[in-house]
Amino acid sequence: MKTIASLSVGAALLACACVPNGPPTSDAGTGATPTTTTPPRKTAKAPPPPRPDASLPPSPLLTTPFEDKFDRPTLGPDWLPLTSSWEIRNGKLCGRGARNRGVWLHRTLPVNARIEFEAVSDSADGDLKAEFWGDGRSGATGTSYTNATSYVTIFGGWKNSFHVLARIDEHAKDRLEVRLSSDAVEEREKPAVQGKAYSFKVERADGKTLSWWVDGVLIHELQDPQPLSGAGHDHFGFNDWEVPVCFDNVKVTPL
Repeated sequence: MKTIASLSVGAALLACACVPNGPPTSDAGTGATPTTTTPPRKTAKAPPPPRPDASLPPSPLLTTPFEDKFDRPTLGPDWLPLTSSWEIRNGKLCGRGARNRGVWLHRTLPVNARIEFEAVSDSADGDLKAEFWGDGRSGATGTSYTNATSYVTIFGGWKNSFHVLARIDEHAKDRLEVRLSSDAVEEREKPAVQGKAYSFKVERADGKTLSWWVDGVLIHELQDPQPLSGAGHDHFGFNDWEVPVCFDNVKVTPL
């Protein structure tokens, strides 16, 4: 278990290499694992809650389990896509080239919930991305995704070089990351396999600790002293940079 804190907002905008998650910059990642990452001294402030959008109906509070198998031709009112890159295809929710403008579930999450789904990348670059406890309506406003409103998980990011769990800024130096290798013995250090359907589970049960498993293997666990929750941090969604990805069999359970 690892406690994460961020630098001040100005410093948090320092970017690392972001292929395939964004345009190239100077830092390809530290290669640190959760057991070696040194927490910064300060915790970055979360973005303020978004202003109400009169065009969007309020999302219902999720009080019972929600499930979606995408067995229909169109997304429908349960999802809010930020770009036309998202569509239902062959019974799955798929996207490509979304440029960090994702698709949000139109449900308000409680502080504690378990979120499960299947994910597959049709690229050797991996790059399976999802957001948790975000604002439910926004995505990247620039070429680099440094201003998320959520916790971001990236499985096989940066051309299948890292599995990353970040808070607000996926390029932050204090993100939790594990460096990947095709020769790895440990499951959590193996790259994403093209065409393989993975079972994801992200859970927060105590209001502050985010745990992320893939195929039953714990990838990262983040204990946040300033948890993202409440208005502006109460939605879940999928995201993508360039590669073709699909998601299926979503289940969200209040805890």
